[in-house]
Amino acid sequence: MLSTVIAVLGTLLGAVVAGLLQHRAARTARDDARIDHRRDQELTAVTDFASAIASHRRAMTVREELRLTGADPDRLTEARAESHNTRSAIEAPKVLVAILAPSLAPAAQEAAQASYAIRNAADLETLTALREDAIKAADRFVAAAARRFA
Repeated sequence: MLSTVIAVLGTLLGAVVAGLLQHRAARTARDDARIDHRRDQELTAVTDFASAIASHRRAMTVREELRLTGADPDRLTEARAESHNTRSAIEAPKVLVAILAPSLAPAAQEAAQASYAIRNAADLETLTALREDAIKAADRFVAAAARRFA
């Protein structure tokens, strides 16, 4: 009888230990999946922001170049509409970067401000300098993101 009780207790103890190990493995897998999902969201926010900044910088450069060279008003109106669209496209990924990767928010803000600064350039030489500043600010953002995800 004692051997039967010991066998039953051993079986029960083994089942409890196996259950605990299985629970721990499942929890670890869920935690790893959650971490991977979060990292994917962060990377998407960073790449979407970098892409939006590049598009806006290009749109602003075209717009200002048209303005400074006295281009056709219809072309300038189209360029202005495009720059408004690209500026709007910056906000969502910038907010996501600030929420998901707050350490990158200052670099994102700097990149955005540098792109916005292209507006109303005094002349073509200033436009070129402002464009280069915006490129450098965007590059600093990308470098900060690369360090964070390395």
